[in-house]
Amino acid sequence: MKQMKAAVALLAAGAVLASACGGRGGAGDETVPADAGNLRERQESLLARSGPEAVTATTAAPAVTAAPATTAAAMETERHSFSVDAAEDDSDWSMSRTYTRESDWGAAEEAWPSEPEPYHRPEPDETTFEDYRRAGFVPTEVDGLSTFSLDTDRTSFQLALNWARSGYDINPDSVRAEEWANSFDYRYQRPGSADRFAITSDLVRHPLDHGKHLVRIGFQAPAWHEVAGSDRPLNVTLVLDSSGSMAEGNRVAIARSAAETIRRSLRDQDLISVVQFSEDVLRRLSVPHSSPDDERIVQSISRLEPRNSTNVQAGLDLGVRMADLARRERPTAANYVILMSDGVANVDATDPFSILESAYDADPANPLRLITIGVGIANYNDELLEQLAQYGNGWYRYLDTPEQARDVFERESWLSLSVPFADQARAQVAWDEEAVRSWRLVGYENRVTSDRSFYENRKKFAEIPAGTATTVFYEVEINDWAEQGWDGGLGLGQVRLRWVNPDNGRNREQMSWIASEPETGFSGADPLLRFGAVVALSADRYSSLPHADPDRVYADLRRLSDHLLGLEGRLRETAGYRDFGYVLNRLLWLTA
Repeated sequence: MKQMKAAVALLAAGAVLASACGGRGGAGDETVPADAGNLRERQESLLARSGPEAVTATTAAPAVTAAPATTAAAMETERHSFSVDAAEDDSDWSMSRTYTRESDWGAAEEAWPSEPEPYHRPEPDETTFEDYRRAGFVPTEVDGLSTFSLDTDRTSFQLALNWARSGYDINPDSVRAEEWANSFDYRYQRPGSADRFAITSDLVRHPLDHGKHLVRIGFQAPAWHEVAGSDRPLNVTLVLDSSGSMAEGNRVAIARSAAETIRRSLRDQDLISVVQFSEDVLRRLSVPHSSPDDERIVQSISRLEPRNSTNVQAGLDLGVRMADLARRERPTAANYVILMSDGVANVDATDPFSILESAYDADPANPLRLITIGVGIANYNDELLEQLAQYGNGWYRYLDTPEQARDVFERESWLSLSVPFADQARAQVAWDEEAVRSWRLVGYENRVTSDRSFYENRKKFAEIPAGTATTVFYEVEINDWAEQGWDGGLGLGQVRLRWVNPDNGRNREQMSWIASEPETGFSGADPLLRFGAVVALSADRYSSLPHADPDRVYADLRRLSDHLLGLEGRLRETAGYRDFGYVLNRLLWLTA
């Protein structure tokens, strides 16, 4: 039903926010145009016509804390990362790339597994998720094609980790297996050229059913500094939620920290604007595109504070119009609209497709790209933020501390996130009927699309930032004769990729064979492969509740927990391992 609604809304609108080209202003000689004042005049005029006057009887918000200096080591993604055998990598790989230090993580530092929580709270009030029902096995003779949008979001795991630490039950509807699997870095080989993915495939015995196998396919994009267009200037539009629900917890502090870190990460040739909204646009706190050092931008961010109701539509509408004016003034710049909110829309349009239809982007040749940043636990709308990003052809992240916000958006991390390598990226796996009897895609329920759409450019298909990787797991049944293997490796089929080059708008395609030697047992596989399989299957099994047998889910989680404890080497010393172990322990307690 949700996909049908999306299709109707998109057809009615003709187009929605799409992925923008390029990334970061570099050492080139392009600067803010001499007539940038004309842009500011037009945007000031637009602001004057948008919404009522800002609330004047407010107290000044605390000053923004200065973001820490950029780290020397470039962080190409904010995923959890590991080092298995290289002691010299301790400072880089021994901790989560989302966080600056392990001491930020409280419970994650405790010995794992721990005793069950002595208390628990039910799911936070007024949280909204979509129940994407899990797909079953598909006989290859009936349908040998699996087509889906690539996914690089990983908010689902971060939400679960935050909920577990806060003593909340984890809603199965909030668990998206592909986002859990993609929350960790598996150290894939880099591509040999800057215009292609590196595609790897692995075959391993299934850890829960020895009659089946797991296939892992990894897609690694080249690093941001290798991608064409990485030196382009930026037009950034911050759309900041200052509604009353942002008063809960530290939401405002997180949003301020993220906004200020983005501002500090920009260069002289980049422009940034701020749109604040509550029940309507707050004109006096909204600023036209200006230099990152403009005092009005600094003051607007520092004065972010909660006020009244939440009109996401009004804020995003104005943000898109501001971004469109900046795009017209600077046609060679890359364009980003960044929405920071808890997603609790309660004024005007409140569903993602109506909001996107209203925030219409009419220039597909030089499109805007929508990024959504979620904050908060209770009173939080995951569905709205996730769908806005997916159908806005951007990406969605969740932040739960100001420190994490600074870490995600410090300059080197922002570089990798803001330089797209592939727009509208999708994959299609063609299974060999002679070798594979049946197959099942783990997760990606809201990313699956029709086989014929593989050859159609659609803005809901994923944007892949430079330097990031996408991981896909399949459960497969291999035919009896094929299971014995071949001397040259077991051929299972092929995987094809299609995407749009953000730099020139041209279609690209790439193919790779899925061929691997079958493993004799799960315990003999590469530790990172085994870890990823445990993560993906744990999320997949837990997300099946309440439609599945709870006793069976618990039994599967217990076996997966045993496999996790069996991982050897330095992997067990990493924060990523402990973070996931802590969450898995919580899932076991909730299903026992």
